[in-house]
Amino acid sequence: KLLRMKMLLLLVALLSAALLASAAPPTCYSRILSLSKEITESFKDLQTSKTVDSCVETLPRLYLDIHNYCVLAKLRDFVAYPGCDRVAEVNELKEKARSLYTILISYCRRDLVYLTDDCNALEIPISPPIEHS
Repeated sequence: KLLRMKMLLLLVALLSAALLASAAPPTCYSRILSLSKEITESFKDLQTSKTVDSCVETLPRLYLDIHNYCVLAKLRDFVAYPGCDRVAEVNELKEKARSLYTILISYCRRDLVYLTDDCNALEIPISPPIEHS
């Protein structure tokens, strides 16, 4: 009976450890990576939306690469852009961009390595590779 109890406790401990490992909080890097992708996708959706104000066409491009040092200037420029203040989707996107900027310069400053400072690379998004079948 004691052996069964020990085995049961060991099993519970192993399952608990496995669940805790998979439920780890996001790292700073994973948070900025997911937020940058979310912002880029939201911007693409905004650009292709038929129901949004025509001022959206004048917005600065918002393709983000968090490994490019120029992303900081890109985010600052987008948040400071004076147009489209009357469009709720743009204001929401600016808030997300402001949050990402704050996270990059404050919380994750030491966790991120910039691999390039090519500002032109942020003007033209890299297309995903075409799969040949």
